[in-house]
Amino acid sequence: MTSKAEEAGNFEHDENRFRLLTILSRVLIYSLLFFWVFVSLFPIFWTLTTSFKTAVDVTRGHIIPWVEFQPSWKGFRSLGLSPDTIWATSTVRDEFLKRFTNSVITSIGASTLAILIGSLAAYGLSRFQYRFGFMRNKDISFFFLSQLILPPVVLALPFLILYKELALLDTTLGLIFLYTLTVLPIVIWIMRDQFDTIPAELDEAAQVDGLSSWGAFFRVILPIALPGMVASFILSLILTWNEYFFAALLTSSEAKTLPVMVASQTGSQGINWWSMAALSTMAIMPLVIIGIALEKYIIKGMSAGSVK
Repeated sequence: MTSKAEEAGNFEHDENRFRLLTILSRVLIYSLLFFWVFVSLFPIFWTLTTSFKTAVDVTRGHIIPWVEFQPSWKGFRSLGLSPDTIWATSTVRDEFLKRFTNSVITSIGASTLAILIGSLAAYGLSRFQYRFGFMRNKDISFFFLSQLILPPVVLALPFLILYKELALLDTTLGLIFLYTLTVLPIVIWIMRDQFDTIPAELDEAAQVDGLSSWGAFFRVILPIALPGMVASFILSLILTWNEYFFAALLTSSEAKTLPVMVASQTGSQGINWWSMAALSTMAIMPLVIIGIALEKYIIKGMSAGSVK
């Protein structure tokens, strides 16, 4: 039989071993997390620093400011957005503001329209049972989501011909309609999961209290589903804000958006990386600010359907 001293020694040895394994596992987890953060944020860091580089710094691959290169306003100066040119007349800045305004109008308009239509469709799929041939609610929901599988290039020629007949080429209204169709499946899928987490008894109680179906939806259900709506809106906003293919195909001068302007930063001697990086930085900043401001709603909305 082992003595109490030996048992205590074995227990202390096991406890120390457990603490060591715990520390090593935490170090490994945090190391992987820091590495993933670095991989995720490095493109943003590279874009931001490149906007303050000169041509020599870009070609030499300098990365760390004030260590490998001295930051300058060359990228923002080429857009008329540097401190010494912001109050001067600049045709490039006017062009940027016009494209920026087009992106704001199309992305917010399409996201808002998609939320309005998608919320109604998702509520119907969540609360009522439909039958369309062999398709039921789950089949209909999957049909909406399957539209994302379709490559955009397949729709290029049909939309080009359709928009030409409807006089919607080179218009922000045409982009709003098209972007609404592209993000609508995602909105329906997210909002349906959101409505599924809300008990149907709330609808019944609201109707017992005298509200109609529309009244119960707008006054009771929608306020509860606000996190999912915000998450859907932010995701739609990001997708429409960054869309390039249809913006380049269906616009020529009046309705061009920021992604098209960013892609056009090429000169006779190659790509103006500093100007492209400055434009990209200005295009990223609104989404970063919105994401930080509405972070709690995004997290609640994206995780609402995972735990029931």
